Amino acid sequence: MKNFRSHLLYATILVLTESLLSVSFSIGLLNQSGVALFRPNFCVTIPVKLRSSAIITRTTNSNIFKLSSTNDDNSYMSTNQQRDEEGGDENKAQRRDLILSNMERISQYGPIRLILASQSPRRREILDMMGLREKYHVQPSPLDETALQIQLAEKHSKEGGILPKRYTKILAESKARALVESDQLTFASIVTGNDDSNASETSIKQITTFVLGSDTIVDLDGTILEKPNSKAHAVEMLHMLSGSWHEVHTGVSIYRVDYTADTTMAASDTNIRSELVSSFTDTTRVKFATLGKEDVRAYVETGEPMDKAGSYGIQGVGGQLVERIEGDFFTVMGLPMHRLSLELAKALSNTP
Repeated sequence: MKNFRSHLLYATILVLTESLLSVSFSIGLLNQSGVALFRPNFCVTIPVKLRSSAIITRTTNSNIFKLSSTNDDNSYMSTNQQRDEEGGDENKAQRRDLILSNMERISQYGPIRLILASQSPRRREILDMMGLREKYHVQPSPLDETALQIQLAEKHSKEGGILPKRYTKILAESKARALVESDQLTFASIVTGNDDSNASETSIKQITTFVLGSDTIVDLDGTILEKPNSKAHAVEMLHMLSGSWHEVHTGVSIYRVDYTADTTMAASDTNIRSELVSSFTDTTRVKFATLGKEDVRAYVETGEPMDKAGSYGIQGVGGQLVERIEGDFFTVMGLPMHRLSLELAKALSNTP
């Protein structure tokens, strides 16, 4: 009988405790101070921060308590989720448009053009996948990459070398700038308006051209791996990458060239302005499988590695060598699609 009374007393205390718990919790919310958890013989106060009133319930397991919002369509969330919601308006303000909704503004024939300063088929493929097929020109950069690489090596030799991210960014900018500053950009064939009846409307033409330069390198613990110069070199690089993590950096630069011509005046009466509107480097981490000699030899014999940084192409046969990646797949392929879309959209937004 005594034990029964003891159990009954404990049950009463527990019920009262849970009732008191609910009241204490509500008080804590109103004061935005904390929750008092009462148990026989002890009390614990836990600071909380909630956006709305809430209740606390006990699950089947008496040691587990669950917080839930009093709002029907909200539930208590983790700290990170709650922080995201609290900054919802700020996050929305930071959202940026993609080129997806602005592609109709780009045309091979102006007034807004896009030129890819690269002969890489992978970069053309990425632009095509973005929906830009037949909307851009391909004009390889006249830059002497070998001369620039030697120049960079000499310039930074006293500093212990150049950081790979900085290296690829410089190359991307240099490729685009070399084309912008050359005489290979043509505008005359696009400037029209020789029809006398429309001379007043078409005598002045402005064409905006965006020149896209890019460079991709493989970074193995600070060592830059460019394209192999022989099959033996490709084999050597693949064995270096085997079984380890490395980084792939793709530098991207966008130059804007504004060309204005008065077709009623001499050919010299033109104005060309250029500026660098975007320059960045995107990085993806890549984990290679441990490769056997026969697999390396067979892959090199396909010929695929010979024109690729690090001696492999993730979008082709070389994809078999990769266990996993952390980052943008397209960065490894040659152009970070999402970031490029953002930057092109931003450049277009500043173009009337």
